[in-house]
Amino acid sequence: MVEATKLSGARVLVADDDPQLLESVAEALTRVGADVVQATNGAQLIEHMADHGPFDLVVTDIAMPWMSGVRAMRAARTAGLGMPLVVMTALRDEGIAAEVKSVGATLLRKPFALGELESVAAKLLAKR
Repeated sequence: MVEATKLSGARVLVADDDPQLLESVAEALTRVGADVVQATNGAQLIEHMADHGPFDLVVTDIAMPWMSGVRAMRAARTAGLGMPLVVMTALRDEGIAAEVKSVGATLLRKPFALGELESVAAKLLAKR
């Protein structure tokens, strides 16, 4: 498990349309010291980045209503936001890895262990 101090004070935006997964991811990151804001779809993801940013890290699902997580992050990158990004997906499409890489993100395939997410987040935030 990642020490709470590794993510201490980090502002993290988590987006997923699955309420149980959203809550689990948010709780896991909060437990290791992050200040987490939750979004339930791509529209909220964009809204939270605009209204509550900047964030130190964004963790988003790909397949969400209104706008995919990657499309939302592409818009954020175009606007000049360069925060680290973790993209979660259960989709097995061959093109997803390239799409995720195109926005400079780290890919996590569902299902994943929360410890794996915590480790990836700590690594990305250690660079800040």
